[in-house]
Amino acid sequence: MRQLALSALITLALDQASKLGVIHLVGLRERGEVNVIDPLLNFRWAENRGMNFGLFYSEADLGRWLLIGLALVISAWVIHWVRQNRFGKWAQVSAGVLVGGAIGNVIDRLAYGYVADFLNMSCCGIENPFSFNVADVAIFAGALGLVAFTGGSGANKAAKPGPKRRKTP
Repeated sequence: MRQLALSALITLALDQASKLGVIHLVGLRERGEVNVIDPLLNFRWAENRGMNFGLFYSEADLGRWLLIGLALVISAWVIHWVRQNRFGKWAQVSAGVLVGGAIGNVIDRLAYGYVADFLNMSCCGIENPFSFNVADVAIFAGALGLVAFTGGSGANKAAKPGPKRRKTP
């Protein structure tokens, strides 16, 4: 569980540091946009009051609190699931990355009333209208890692040996 906690703390720190830097040092909220490596990487300010891509957008406080509650319940469930099944190191790291990202977005909702999104990437003549943040990347990467490193069997093979096979003559 040490890997889970450490990866969660590192992810949370990276997410919050990137948001503070872009919001306060770059002043993106006031500027609206900054081309970094146009069009591959740009900063575009967005206040996300919903989930990914603005799904379940809500100006109401109830929606904000429901999304906070949902993120905390999912985070607690992931921690419990990984702890109960004694998954290996990489599954624990993946869970920590996911939880750290989720908590980063919860902090935004508590502090600002919305999630601060600022990363925008486009390529090959296709302009991406959406912005995201480090926490969003972490949530996606953590979920992908959990799928890859849990093997769908529920537990680490080293932690729970499989059934013994009987030799047939």
